[in-house]
Order: sequence, then structure tokens, then C-alpha cells
Amino acid sequence: MADGCGPLDQRRALLSAAQGLNACGLNQGTAGNLSLRIPGGLLITPSSLPYEQMGPEDLVAIDPQGRPLADSATTTGRAPSSEWRLHADILARRPEIAAVVHCHSVHATALACHGRGIPPFHYMVVQAGGPDIRCAGYATFGSQELSDLAVAALRERRACLLAHHGQVTLGSSLEQALALAVEVETLAQMYLQALQLGEPPLLSGEEMEEVAEQMQRRHYGAFSDPAAPPGQSPDLPR
Repeated sequence: MADGCGPLDQRRALLSAAQGLNACGLNQGTAGNLSLRIPGGLLITPSSLPYEQMGPEDLVAIDPQGRPLADSATTTGRAPSSEWRLHADILARRPEIAAVVHCHSVHATALACHGRGIPPFHYMVVQAGGPDIRCAGYATFGSQELSDLAVAALRERRACLLAHHGQVTLGSSLEQALALAVEVETLAQMYLQALQLGEPPLLSGEEMEEVAEQMQRRHYGAFSDPAAPPGQSPDLPR
């Protein structure tokens, strides 16, 4: 989010990203949640409210302990997402991250239901920050245990799967986090298709490191400059 963006602008941006999650097929109903770092804490989607029914005033500002945080935008007093702890803990441990997206996209969740992450079967896996996308162990939604498992799976990564649950992506902007969620779902679908012919061959660590270096050099996707203007997303290599 750009410096100097006011509370109402932040609410509008988060609402737009949340509604985009369902519009692009990454989420269904009231599942999933998104958050944005703000001074003193985070802005997060509310609990049990369909995205299409949300207004900017329905988004919830909380501190890292989940307590209501006053801001200058009118609020409705709604409860934050049941996954607020997951978002708060990630943002507290990852100062370079500004936004978190959690969704139950179909193909990523199918893999997660088998406790499988996404290995280096395709070079675009590097978009998540490393040679693979890990799958965190299972824990009850909204629990501290789930948050701890996700934080561990996200070490040196910008995405992970959650066993029997869904996926989580991080970004230096809402746009980046949402774009990575799309990429993770696409990779999960490709991997599931590839598995129909058996376990696909994997790229080596050296090959994945070379891809990462090329992406850093060209500022692609997850490796783009965090200082770039919001919404300025480079084309991804295919």
C-alpha cells in the first residue's frame, strides 16, 4: 500500500482485493480472508459476511492481539475473521510483508488435503520465494497452533499450503499477494494434472537457483521491487 494512503483508501483497496478473490474463482462463499498492514496493527475482512455484501466500513481494524483498533473510518463493530491470529502473526514476523491472502482455492486445497506441497516440477514455483511450496501440518482453524505451523512453513517463502484447509500468500502489496495466490492455484492445477502420468521429474536445486537469479534480475512477480507503485505488476515469464 502506498505511503500516505488514508484509512478509507486502505479499506477500499482491501475490499476490492477481497471481492476480486471470488471474482477470479479463487474462493467460494464466505471462506478465506485478507489483511493489510496499517499503523498499529492490521485491517482484516470480517467474519461470516459474503464479500459481495461488504462495504469499506465492514472491514475490521485490530492490533496484533486482536483488539479493536481505532481509525478514522466509520466501522460497523463487526468481528474480525476467525483467522485474524494467522494474519497478525505473519505480519508481526515478516516486516517486509504488507498484505496476506488466505483462500480455499480448489486445486491447492486438493493437494493440501493429502498433506502435499508443490515441489520444483515447474520453474514458476520459484515465484513463491524458494524451490518448493511447503504444506503446513493440520491444526484447527483460528488456533495458535495453525498460526505457528503456517509461520514455520512460510520461512523464506511467500506462499504455503495448509493441510486439509487451503493456501496462504504474502506480498509487499495487496496486488502482489493476490497475484501470487492465482499463481499458486495455477501451479497446483498443473501439478495435479502432471501427477496423472505419475510423479513428474523435478528441477534441480541449481536449476531453480538460476531461475530465481533471472527473476530477481528482471524484477518478475514475487521478486519485483517492493518500492514499485501499487498495481504495477510485471508480466510473469511463461
